[in-house]
Amino acid sequence: MVVVGAGMAGVQSAVALREQGWTGRVTLIGAEPHQPYDRPPLSKAVLLGKADGSAFDIDFEALGIELRLGLEVRGVRSSAHEIDTASGPVPYDVLVIATGAEPIMLPGSEGVPGVHLLRTLDDAARLRPVLDEQHDVVVVGAGWIGAEFATAAREAGCAVTVVEAADRPLAGTVPAEVAVPMAQWYAESGARLLTGARVARIEPGQVVLDDGTRIAAGAVVVGIGARPATAWLAESDIERGPDGAVVADDRLGTSLPDVYAVGDCASFPSRRYGERLLVHHWDNALQGPRTVAANIIGETPQSYDPIPYFWSEQFGRFVQYAGHHASADTTVWRGDPSGAAWSVCWLREGALVALLTVARPRDLAQGRKLIGSGAPLDPQRAADPSIPLKSATL
Repeated sequence: MVVVGAGMAGVQSAVALREQGWTGRVTLIGAEPHQPYDRPPLSKAVLLGKADGSAFDIDFEALGIELRLGLEVRGVRSSAHEIDTASGPVPYDVLVIATGAEPIMLPGSEGVPGVHLLRTLDDAARLRPVLDEQHDVVVVGAGWIGAEFATAAREAGCAVTVVEAADRPLAGTVPAEVAVPMAQWYAESGARLLTGARVARIEPGQVVLDDGTRIAAGAVVVGIGARPATAWLAESDIERGPDGAVVADDRLGTSLPDVYAVGDCASFPSRRYGERLLVHHWDNALQGPRTVAANIIGETPQSYDPIPYFWSEQFGRFVQYAGHHASADTTVWRGDPSGAAWSVCWLREGALVALLTVARPRDLAQGRKLIGSGAPLDPQRAADPSIPLKSATL
């Protein structure tokens, strides 16, 4: 058994195989030299110097999992059942692809001094002095990672300007009516948010927008999205979609026999939502490996059809999201979005398909169960924040 990728999805795949009874060899290959680690703390405790790292608390030796770290993987030769690496071929009987996602670079910014990403432990280590020295920071992109970094930078006392090309934050994630109240959080925190603003170029000490505006920048952090880290599969026979993701089936198997794909690098068909999903979130990397292990080891095939879930801590708020709202036909608000705690629910043909909550964890917990059950909701009762969501069913 060979698992390529030593992030959450890869580590959990290796562990799940052992937990479910795999007795053969397990080799876990990672591109980074560090002991495998969790990523969410990078934009929080690690970035702010409250923790030195976030290594998984797993005894790989005791589990009989061989770690091969700092090893670049270059391709798959399916006919020979082997992986091509910088140190030579690695044979496999079964292969799990879990290489995650890689950040999208701002055109023209690669190699420019003072420009940073926030994806790896090394990225966080390079950014800690920026916060310690309270540089003026420009964040390019008002998505989840941009908001989380802006939060940390403000907490550290930096002056922060966030530049977003769209007309609102989280433009590719939530509808405008949901994003608009969230835009106010930037100003409340002391960060400046510029929407409809595009970066023309980055010069020493400043960011130049396409309208000629110049913004002082002791450091620039780019958070404009991520794509599946699958370029190394370009010469293989493994099918990838237009988004670059490995095309997995409902069992997380790929177009090649004995090859599976899980986590941020793979899309899968969702029966619940009637479309193929590509989920770049921690919970997917945690849940998918259990299905992969079960389908490798077990005699009864298991389908993977999760309720997507993620969370974000930003500007003093805990935001959670569950489901997939693209096919919703009704939006129901619970509470005042200008207040400290509120939720928004998306319904399709009367049933809850997704919800976003701000400081309302009970709504999230109950909502996930309602999405799973498909029970119809009474929109009027669901709109009353004093009524438990579970009590709004018809």
